[in-house]
Amino acid sequence: MNETILIVEDEEDILDLMEYTLSKEGYDVITCIDTTNIKNILDEDDVSLILMDRNLPSVEGAKFIQSIRALGYNHPVIYVSAKNSSDDILEGFEHGGDDYITKPFNLHELKARVKALIKRTSKTLDIMKFKDITYNSSNKVFSIDAKEIKLTHLEHDLLLEFMKNENVLLTRDILLEKVWDDNINKQVKTVNVAIKRLKERIDPDGTKNYIQAIRGEGYILC
Repeated sequence: MNETILIVEDEEDILDLMEYTLSKEGYDVITCIDTTNIKNILDEDDVSLILMDRNLPSVEGAKFIQSIRALGYNHPVIYVSAKNSSDDILEGFEHGGDDYITKPFNLHELKARVKALIKRTSKTLDIMKFKDITYNSSNKVFSIDAKEIKLTHLEHDLLLEFMKNENVLLTRDILLEKVWDDNINKQVKTVNVAIKRLKERIDPDGTKNYIQAIRGEGYILC
């Protein structure tokens, strides 16, 4: 399956050029002229990389990326922007960017940077670690101090979502969208009950406090 790149650019000639160039390189390309549907696209498509303009009509691109980062969207981002001062570039990295290309840009540089970032971020790690918790993706087993933890399917998916978003506040609504497949049990109290049970599984003594509740906000693995 080809990697999918989402391009957000309001100048249609630049958008068309980027789409044509990257499509020829074998990528699947989705294009947007504003940020209206981006969250829906990220939820529905397996996007490998976002190319984001900063001078958009409705919202400043870096501020938008910062806002979705806070919601748990961790897709790699390259800003492609006419904002080209050192301060602008630094601001881009501080607002969730992984790389920065200034306009006007060289198409060979664009292709090289896209390829490099996708290669760097698409490596699926067989082993994920958080403190003394280890997850082996090859057999989908969680362990604490090398001892396997028995989890239900839901508890597995819930803990994995937390480990993918270590030190990120996840609201109950985000957890419902990311972890629960069906609509039957999509209630806030469902999240509370599931997390209580998960905590009992991974921290029966209540001494490690892996998952902390933030009153009125959600939960964080920290």
